[in-house]
Amino acid sequence: MDLYHRDCRGKDTPIGRDCQFCRIADPEFSQRKPIDRLVQSKLGDTASAHLSEDGYVKHRIAELMKRNCSHVLAATLSKTA
Repeated sequence: MDLYHRDCRGKDTPIGRDCQFCRIADPEFSQRKPIDRLVQSKLGDTASAHLSEDGYVKHRIAELMKRNCSHVLAATLSKTA
């Protein structure tokens, strides 16, 4: 192999897709920067799969908001039952 060419292994560009969890849980998902929406497709829809730090943080915030809403809903339902 010479110095100007290298063996292409197909991993130079990160392959990503939109995070389905964030798409459902975050109402402002469409306003995010494209890099903040993407996750590595082989890792799944987790916070650590996000390609950017902002995407990771926003995913964690969406998880906390979803968890908080489920606790409030459970408390409300138990009071009305």
